[in-house]
Amino acid sequence: MSDGVLPRVTPRSSFRARLRNFEPITLLWLLLAAVLLVLVAFPLIKLLISSFETREGVFTLGNYATAYGRARYIDALFNSLKLGALSASIAVLLAVPMAWAVSRTDMPGKGFTWAMVMAAFVMPPYLGAVGWILLAGPNSGFLNITWRAITGASDPLFNVYSFAGLATVIALHSFPLVFIFVKSALDLVSSEMEDAANILGAGTFATMRKVTLPLVWPAILGGFIIVFLETIALFGTPAIIGIPARINVVTTQLWQFFEYPVRMEVAAAYAMPLLLITIAMIGVQKLMLSRKGFVSQTGKGGERRQIKLGAWRWALFGWCGLVGTLSVLLPLLVLLQASFAKAWGRGLSLDNLTIRNYRLLLFEHEMALTSVWNTIWFSAAAATIALVLALLVAYIAVRRLSRFADALGFLAMAPFVIPGIVMAIGFYAAYASPPLALYGTALLIILAFAARFLPIAYANANAAMRAVHPEMEEAVRILGGGRLTAIRHVTAPLVKKALLGGWLIVFIVASRELSAAVFLVGPRTRTMSVLLYDLSEAGNFEVLAAFGGILLVVTMVFVAIGMKLAGRDFMLRRH
Repeated sequence: MSDGVLPRVTPRSSFRARLRNFEPITLLWLLLAAVLLVLVAFPLIKLLISSFETREGVFTLGNYATAYGRARYIDALFNSLKLGALSASIAVLLAVPMAWAVSRTDMPGKGFTWAMVMAAFVMPPYLGAVGWILLAGPNSGFLNITWRAITGASDPLFNVYSFAGLATVIALHSFPLVFIFVKSALDLVSSEMEDAANILGAGTFATMRKVTLPLVWPAILGGFIIVFLETIALFGTPAIIGIPARINVVTTQLWQFFEYPVRMEVAAAYAMPLLLITIAMIGVQKLMLSRKGFVSQTGKGGERRQIKLGAWRWALFGWCGLVGTLSVLLPLLVLLQASFAKAWGRGLSLDNLTIRNYRLLLFEHEMALTSVWNTIWFSAAAATIALVLALLVAYIAVRRLSRFADALGFLAMAPFVIPGIVMAIGFYAAYASPPLALYGTALLIILAFAARFLPIAYANANAAMRAVHPEMEEAVRILGGGRLTAIRHVTAPLVKKALLGGWLIVFIVASRELSAAVFLVGPRTRTMSVLLYDLSEAGNFEVLAAFGGILLVVTMVFVAIGMKLAGRDFMLRRH
């Protein structure tokens, strides 16, 4: 180049310069947005449109008139609300003392309490419901048989086929959600304010009631709302216990709309309140918490000391042991007995023992082993898809690489406020019919599972990404590497343990998912949870218990892997 003469820029050289500086990640957010629209937005939009259309595509309000035109359907909606409120209240009563004991006191047996919380979290709710049918069925439940034998009474001591029985069984398997929220909050509360209350004359339990618990009120409220929303969207337990008890709720009514002839449009209209209730409850939570500040510590935080309970620590351990026994030990024991029994109602005796139930499932049943394989690979594929999407979205959101980063994060978390059963019906409406005609296929189930549990993966990936300082990635880029190179060689290795934990969590919850699967499976794509529900409808509790044992073994294998690779509390760690 001669002095004073600028190089001539041609369109070709300009294009080459832009190509050299092109970062593949600049288009990544577009691809992610398209995928999230397919997985999250389009099923919901299609669900909403279907609720206002006839099968011929003509606009109508008749679907809503049909959905809410009978008193039975309205009663189901109110039953769901009452069931959610009662179950959440019982879960709070069970979990808050346990969380306080484990976090703040010198109660013995904390390892046992953690194990019971983990086991209650892992056990599928519908399997626990079957256990409680065997325990507290009014006529042949073991507890009622024992009660009659001891007292000679004719009336049962417990009746699981009642509204209170149904709510209690749900609470016994959902209290870990409240426990996780409250314990995480209690772990952050300084002992200084408790010490001040003690100096002013307040006793241990008065301080707990008037100082400690009010500080963690947001966590208690959050746990209550999560259990409430999980309950109104739950299908398995209300179907197994509620249908025989003639307790109709929204989810079982939706299932009836899918019986032949399928009335998907009416189901779409009837599902809308679940979505609106969920959004409203999240809004109520934010409104209630915005009116009051909850600050327990500033700066580096104060010291947290264990509270000495004296003899009361054994009473508190007794409470934790009682909750663990009711939620885990008793149902597991009765399911184990039934799985090796010729007839579970005959009790424990040598002439009643058999391995026939397991032999039937492993070597003779047409769908048992197929459903095991379906469950494993559907769950693994869904967990992989969810985690890859979550990691990429979290990276863009945390590093603020696009002006649309917040929108991507919103789409990734949106399924959190979408009940699983509503998501399933949305996928049915969007992709079951021609031209795609994916109903009953593995692809539809995997995509629905990935969308359903994407918020779990995203919360995990987001927390992991925030723990990695961007300076390490910038060092790679200074040395000539691209952003994707930095992700592959720096970021991913640093967060792989957290991501593995997230993958395993999604896998485990997907492997026991029933509310979404029951609406989407076909004859050859049944999962273990759906087959368990089919066996419960057939009333064969011995084979059902054996198959539940197989499901628990599969689940515990992956839980053990998670504990080994990601830490003992990887499933109960709140990010």
